[in-house]
Amino acid sequence: MNKKIFVGALQALLASTAVVFADVGHSGSDEFGKAGTLEMVNRVIEISMDEMDFGPEKIQVSEGETIRFVVTNVGRVIHEFNLGTRDTWKGHDKEMRMMFKKGMINKRRINHEKMEAAGMMHDDPNSVLLEPGKTGEVIWTFSEATEVGFACNVPGHRNAGMVGKVVFQ
Repeated sequence: MNKKIFVGALQALLASTAVVFADVGHSGSDEFGKAGTLEMVNRVIEISMDEMDFGPEKIQVSEGETIRFVVTNVGRVIHEFNLGTRDTWKGHDKEMRMMFKKGMINKRRINHEKMEAAGMMHDDPNSVLLEPGKTGEVIWTFSEATEVGFACNVPGHRNAGMVGKVVFQ
């Protein structure tokens, strides 16, 4: 095989792999809910993210309730608020590690241009990735009671205990 053809094929394969990883670990499914709209919001919960913890660490929701999470990173490094399960976080962990490795994010900054070029915008409805001092939101409608929580999947953060609980009332 010609070297140029091989390199081109390898680049195409790597580019398509990045897009596949972009979908791993995120949920738009009914596993634990779905994206909500502002008109559907039943209440607002403010979440702060500091160095390796969330405030509050536990929230209560009801089946079918739509919550507008207003999330603020009061810490000194990038943090993520990600609604999910242990399985979705495991998949998402791979994506976050790749984003660090490829320079799309570092401890304090998000390189939006690199993320866009790789097709990995981190704009899934169950998650928000924030630089220090920034605020974002997630609007989510919870389905039937199931095991779900929220975590920061920035490499090392979830393992350090940056996890919160969602409790159905």
